[in-house]
Amino acid sequence: MVHNSLKSRLRKDYPYLLEYRTRWSDNDMYDHMNNSIYNFLYDSIVNTYLIEQCELNPPTSPQYGLVVHSHGDFFGSIAFPAVAELGLRVNKLGKSSCTYEIALFERGTDAVKSIGELVHVFVDRNTGRPATSGMGEKLRSGLHKLLVQDPQSKL
Repeated sequence: MVHNSLKSRLRKDYPYLLEYRTRWSDNDMYDHMNNSIYNFLYDSIVNTYLIEQCELNPPTSPQYGLVVHSHGDFFGSIAFPAVAELGLRVNKLGKSSCTYEIALFERGTDAVKSIGELVHVFVDRNTGRPATSGMGEKLRSGLHKLLVQDPQSKL
């Protein structure tokens, strides 16, 4: 069941924003963006933030995030040639895990089109397992900047 509060999310609820210009190939036969593209965008904003703000280098960093859970709730459609505006926040930060919330808006429209959730468990590159000490300090401090203290943040 979708929380009604999710439908009322605003851009200001997300500390990190990123634009995505939709492509012709993003549309499906129903003339709106295909569901798989939403997941692609959720993953893209998370990894863009990790690279830009947490000093993650995907091919070489000692730790990387494995997606262990993801889902999306849809409230409206978006289609080419619209520009999507994605918002990112962290709803929960554990020892080795992070729960992200991603919102997708259409430029020029206030209503949120979708809300996604993605959970990363950060593992050591050499073992593929979470480190006993948890995620590295650069990851943690970067992700902490997005952490919200909102009792209604659970999806």
